Amino acid sequence: MTPLLETDNITYTYPNGPAALTGVSVQIAGGSKTAIVGPNGAGKSTLLLMLNGMLRPTSGEVRFSGQPLAYDTRSLRDLRRRVGFVFQNPDVQIIAPTVEADVAFGPLNLGLPPDAIRRAVQDALGYVGLRGYEKRPPHHLSGGEKKRVAIAGILAMEPAVLVFDEPTNTLDPASSEEIMELLDELASGGRTVLISTHDVELAYRWADSVILMERGNVLARGPPEEVFSDHGLLAAARLKPPALLDLYNELGLRDVIDRGVPPKSVLEFTDRIERELRGHTPVRDEVGTIYLCNADQTSGDAIRRLIEQGAVEHLGAMGTRAKEFANRERILLDYTYGVIDKCILKALIGESSLIITTGGMVDHVHRRIGEYSAESGLALAATPVEEPTSHRPGLEGALE
Repeated sequence: MTPLLETDNITYTYPNGPAALTGVSVQIAGGSKTAIVGPNGAGKSTLLLMLNGMLRPTSGEVRFSGQPLAYDTRSLRDLRRRVGFVFQNPDVQIIAPTVEADVAFGPLNLGLPPDAIRRAVQDALGYVGLRGYEKRPPHHLSGGEKKRVAIAGILAMEPAVLVFDEPTNTLDPASSEEIMELLDELASGGRTVLISTHDVELAYRWADSVILMERGNVLARGPPEEVFSDHGLLAAARLKPPALLDLYNELGLRDVIDRGVPPKSVLEFTDRIERELRGHTPVRDEVGTIYLCNADQTSGDAIRRLIEQGAVEHLGAMGTRAKEFANRERILLDYTYGVIDKCILKALIGESSLIITTGGMVDHVHRRIGEYSAESGLALAATPVEEPTSHRPGLEGALE
């Protein structure tokens, strides 16, 4: 299958500077989540700038959908509509005096009619959780909010590929988690997402595929658990292995646990340790229920009903629209990131929880819980929450 994006032996040298890229060949599959990882000066940003034509290689070729990039004005405009780029510093990207005007800039330059521009702006701001911010000056926003404005400006042009240069740079831990959850939501909707980062912890748990770079070269590419298990490669790139993977490998070397597919989350690691301690897959007398609410199709009444009846002990929301819904309905949340795994962990100790989400993330929740159930042998499933009905009294009225 032809990669969606690829580079073929590209090189690049900045004026009066050293070579930034030296013979880089990479392939990016459609629908993938790829992290380009390396220390400062590795060439990560330069490579990303090649992918939507902001830089032109000194030699070699960049291809989109199998076709070499053309660098005339019309071709680049079309490419940048399909391959959106979010800069590391949102202040570089935000140019208009209001949030609304900034997000409208791209659709306006595409020549869309006014009604289509308004819809694009509203849809994009809704996606990133910034409806109601239209008239605000960007310089009054927090770092995380500015990042969301920059993302909305790209989403308004409906690109197939989203490229993020250091998406969590300068953000606090909570804002970083929310931005990465937003990227997960975008990927679950079918978009191809690429990021650059020096944060191996982030890349390990988020990416499907990793490209490891150092001094303008690609050192390795592949699944993160494979790339980050090679301590020699990481040392060459001046990086440390992810703590979870490092601990797993050390326990494996000491025959404390059997080596296998490395865990990518606390949930997976906990399961592995528990199996080793018990000598088999644990059989649980009772697991908690994981309820699932699609906020696009449900009011807060069904959730409040579950809470009032004591059926739910923990609540989490995934995605910006789901968090807006919870805020609007005055539903207090326990979890705002890492929600699925946290709710599974609670189910494993017999406690029940509810996940609020929207759109393609609903299927993502079902799929993730189904995969875990198949892997663990435990009967876990997401139980949909519906509106209460007059012919379904009590708890049954809230559940399918």
